[in-house]
Amino acid sequence: MSIRLVFIAATLIALSSVTALAQLQNATEPDLINADRPGIADGSTVVGPKTFQIESGIQAEFRHNGNTREHTLFIPTLLRFGIDKHWEVRVEGDTFTRVTSFQSTSTSDETSGFAPLSLGFKYHIYDSNNDHQLSLGTIVRVFPAWGSKEFKTQHATADVRLAADWNFAPHLKLSLNPNVGVARYEDDQGRLFTAGLFAVTLNSNPTKKLNPFIDLGVQWPEEKNGQTSAILDGGLAYIIGRNLQLDASAGTRVHGDTGPRPFIGFGISWRARRPGQ
Repeated sequence: MSIRLVFIAATLIALSSVTALAQLQNATEPDLINADRPGIADGSTVVGPKTFQIESGIQAEFRHNGNTREHTLFIPTLLRFGIDKHWEVRVEGDTFTRVTSFQSTSTSDETSGFAPLSLGFKYHIYDSNNDHQLSLGTIVRVFPAWGSKEFKTQHATADVRLAADWNFAPHLKLSLNPNVGVARYEDDQGRLFTAGLFAVTLNSNPTKKLNPFIDLGVQWPEEKNGQTSAILDGGLAYIIGRNLQLDASAGTRVHGDTGPRPFIGFGISWRARRPGQ
């Protein structure tokens, strides 16, 4: 056998070995649920084809304005329906909400009802597939004029965001999850206004199933002719098995007038897939 034939055979064997090793690594890599909660920023990836994922919880917020204290309790819920490897449909909202106001005279007033829901989608645009992985997606939501009692809105509103995931320090198991976008919202007085949106989450993954994080969310303005609102929070998410995640978070307003000071939340996320997915 000539030297050329020996070289070609050795090259083919090496390439086959590398391919087999990569396939083995992909096969043994755990396919874990990847939820958009807790945190303020949403991820760039979708849940995948023929997949349903529900992310819900309970959140308590506290506000103080002069002689009035306000406690808000609601159930934030996100339903995600996977279409293919790039698209998912999303239904999202704060759902059932209860607001209790306390006056300086120790009297209280309670209102409960349903907050508006949004219908939207996420599109996964790009994935670099390397050690410093960069993933990009876009999220669009539309809120019809809906709700019950005092929670009903007068106008349809919407927002659009660009979401990214960047494993900037894989050796330290650190990643950044920034979001940037624009919104058309309605304030408490029923006035429409345009706002800029920014959020960023710093994630740590000491294990594949444990995710402590801190994040910052900014909206400018927070209401028509209002100032900038900024919220800082942190928390922990833990995956049980492959398809169930539990989480806890807490945070506070650091700028503005409308944000909570403080808030605390607990949540659960669950994924269901058709066999073979």
